[in-house]
Amino acid sequence: MLEKMTSSARGRILVIEDDQEIADDLVNDLIDRAYDVTHVATGLRGAEEARRGNYDLLIVDLLLPECDGFTIIQGLRGDGFRVPVLVVSALGAVNDRIRGLKVGGDDYVTKPFALPEVAARVEALLRRPLETRETILRVGPLELDLIERVARRGGRSIELSGSEFKLLEYFMRRPDRVVTREMLLEDVWHYRFLPQTNLVDVHIGRLRRKIDGPDGEPMLPNIRGVGFILRDPT
Repeated sequence: MLEKMTSSARGRILVIEDDQEIADDLVNDLIDRAYDVTHVATGLRGAEEARRGNYDLLIVDLLLPECDGFTIIQGLRGDGFRVPVLVVSALGAVNDRIRGLKVGGDDYVTKPFALPEVAARVEALLRRPLETRETILRVGPLELDLIERVARRGGRSIELSGSEFKLLEYFMRRPDRVVTREMLLEDVWHYRFLPQTNLVDVHIGRLRRKIDGPDGEPMLPNIRGVGFILRDPT
């Protein structure tokens, strides 16, 4: 069964989810947020619709009738589809999350989830520039392994917290681009409005000390009055 609902279209989203109650809640919430949403309840129909529809983002459950989400995502990536994919699944084990990302998912949300969290992740994925399916990001001597979730600078391993990892990934996807505090609050922490906070500056300070180390050239300078930028120091 294919259900299609249109709105003022901030973006076109395909939801592939067989649990009707979850699908209804998710679709209605996204429509309320002005997205154009199509819902498909089976894996084979979902794969077909993803290929023929011009979608900006897919939301894919992993446990689907006829064809599982892993197969759908892997097949689309193998055919060169670069549309962002948000995985939603009751499979919350680390190995399942890693597998979901390895086959081509861009982000992963475990059920049960809060609708505002899904909406925030959708917005972040739609704002992310289209990129190749790289699993290791590199800026100068700095690299970030998205699968193993480790960072290195030269031969030095860098231990990062979960929030530091997300923060560094955000910068490494936007090298040599100025990033404002407002962008970080919204896209990394999913805050719409948080006045008079030093949250960003505290995390930037910690991240800067880790990636620069005691002897490295600075890579994350302040742009006075604007924000921050990640640069190759060489």
